[in-house]
Amino acid sequence: MFGSKKADAAPPQATPSEPERPTVGKGAPTPRRNAQQAQNKRPLVPSDRKLAKAQAREQRMAAQDRMRLANETGDERYLAARDKGPQKRFARDFVDSRWMVGEFLMIFILIFLVVAFTMTQNLQVQAYITMALWVILGITIIDSFIMTRQLKKRLVAKFGHNDRGVLWYASMRGLQFRRLRLPKPQVARGAKLD
Repeated sequence: MFGSKKADAAPPQATPSEPERPTVGKGAPTPRRNAQQAQNKRPLVPSDRKLAKAQAREQRMAAQDRMRLANETGDERYLAARDKGPQKRFARDFVDSRWMVGEFLMIFILIFLVVAFTMTQNLQVQAYITMALWVILGITIIDSFIMTRQLKKRLVAKFGHNDRGVLWYASMRGLQFRRLRLPKPQVARGAKLD
């Protein structure tokens, strides 16, 4: 009863007008284990050490040149892993397009140290200088907080969410001198971002 249909049905013959179906699978037998292992074997020590060392040095120098060029042009392919991604690019442009108090924090601290060591006799002046330093630190923290809130709103509006670490990345970039930032700023101050 059940077996009669199988016996009666003939396998379908490919007609000349029908194109042949592509074979499903890899189309070749699985290679033997010893053949795979032999293919993966490489000598631990190269036969010509000087040549191998020179080639490794050339590859390292080429990678460093690509990364240096990427830091200058903002090319995503060769940037360090911490700088990659569309959200980090947007965060860099957002920070670079504005003035940040944190950029000048190191200058203020240097001035504080010079004045503090030269005016050690007058305690009243030292108290005012110390208070001024604390005020500048407070303003820097408030400025960074406001910047990260604005950046978070813009990231959510543009990308639908913000990736982990992007706000901290932007805050740390805001504390660096503009000329020393890597990757180099790609937008001018005051530039409008999409």
